[in-house]
Amino acid sequence: MYLIGAGPGDPGLLTLRAVECLSRADVVLHDKLVHRRILDFARPGSRRISVEELPGEHPARWPHILRLLLDEARQGRVVVRLKGGDPTIFGRGFEEAAALRDAGIPYEIVPGVTAALAASAYAEVPLTHRSVSSAVAIVTGHDDVHDAEQPLDWGVLARFPGTLVIYMGMKRLPHIVQTLIEKGMPSSTPAAVVRWASTSEQRTLTATLADLPQRTTEAGFGSPSVIVIGPSVRLRPAMAWFEKRPLLGLRVVVTRPRHQAEPMVRSLEELGASVACLPAVEIGDPPDVPAVDRALDRLADYQWLVFTSANGVDFFLRRMLDRGGDLRRLGQTRLAAIGPATAEALQRWHLRADVVPGRFDSEGLIEALAPNVAGQSVLLARADRGRDILQLELGRIARVDQVAVYSQRDAAELEPHVVDALRRGQIDWLTFTSSNIARSILGRLDEEASRPIRAGRTRIATISPITSEAVRQLGFPVAIEAQEATTAGLIAALVRETTSQSTKFAEGGEGQVSQDAAGQQSDDVDGQE
Repeated sequence: MYLIGAGPGDPGLLTLRAVECLSRADVVLHDKLVHRRILDFARPGSRRISVEELPGEHPARWPHILRLLLDEARQGRVVVRLKGGDPTIFGRGFEEAAALRDAGIPYEIVPGVTAALAASAYAEVPLTHRSVSSAVAIVTGHDDVHDAEQPLDWGVLARFPGTLVIYMGMKRLPHIVQTLIEKGMPSSTPAAVVRWASTSEQRTLTATLADLPQRTTEAGFGSPSVIVIGPSVRLRPAMAWFEKRPLLGLRVVVTRPRHQAEPMVRSLEELGASVACLPAVEIGDPPDVPAVDRALDRLADYQWLVFTSANGVDFFLRRMLDRGGDLRRLGQTRLAAIGPATAEALQRWHLRADVVPGRFDSEGLIEALAPNVAGQSVLLARADRGRDILQLELGRIARVDQVAVYSQRDAAELEPHVVDALRRGQIDWLTFTSSNIARSILGRLDEEASRPIRAGRTRIATISPITSEAVRQLGFPVAIEAQEATTAGLIAALVRETTSQSTKFAEGGEGQVSQDAAGQQSDDVDGQE
């Protein structure tokens, strides 16, 4: 049994130990605010349960949480209780540990990054500074400040010689501020509120203590937020490092297959975006394994072996090794890759592509190969679906065979929570890295989910003209297209568009909203991903 802190929101702040424990989990019981991407670290096939699914309202759910933990652990399952922030700071972690201890169930507590530390680092609101603050007090604002039975002495806190950090205090903020001032804290004391710290939704507001309630109301600040009060707050820069990220606040959907999405997701997150995954295509074994084996047996007959995806490289070469062969079988064969990601996949197998086109699509590959393959034998290792243009065009000048070395199939179901967000118009960008993926997703969306896209509230970004054409054929507009047909190029297009819109907004005379006030290449852009 593991009691794990999931951190404040950024999946990158999850500890290595937490990832190890999640990879063993049979059951994961998680808080509502735990980032969905963190659940991807759980063992495939594990049962994931949100506390929101349990009976009652908070805190009435707590007995049900304990009962579920005990029942699952007693059945010998590896159970992870995943809690936002750190489980020992206002998270009832020790109470849950005590219940496990009383039941004789072994457990481990895995700490997480608590919200105060995330707010301090990501919003650059110092908690300590040798010139103004050498102490920090972390308290809950959940209790009524006028309740004589509650344990906090607000008079002592008003005179605290350091930084005061208040969790769960937004609903009672006017009463908290009034009490602190009445107890002797200067009304001019610098204060800040950091909302959704470490996430793309992060916003930071600074004000004097006296003005803080009105300013937060005007800016629409609510929970979850951390309140920081003390002289060190005035050391915050005009805009924190995290708040300068170009995609901050944008909600972007990545549609690549799940096992290939991570690099693109992390790149977008590092630029400040809030990323959701909507895998539409699943990759599997070849539809006709004997056909692959026959191609392997005849490798010596081919002068060229052409790969249109990184998946094709991995499936083909793995099959070669599984049958007892090794890379020496390719000693006399020249290799071509449709783009840099496919070439990198070859390099992971200690092979170097002889040809990589300057334009990373089938047309570019045809142009690059044509001078080299005339009159020779070519084997195309590809997916089981996609355009046949390579075989058709190269077949005019060479002897060309093709074999499906892996299969593609539409995912059984599109992620319901992402589709619901599309319906509500809560997605800014929908990205497509192949025409197959675009057809798979857009062809399955209902009218309610399609409407915000057609209206331009959710915009589409594509990796290439071919993908754009597939989108338009389905009746959807394309807002931007990558200049280079790679995921890095697609991300660069998003940054350019966002920067351009920000510049237009600033030049329009409306002023920018201050946060204080308010490379990979597609496996095959032709659809053979």
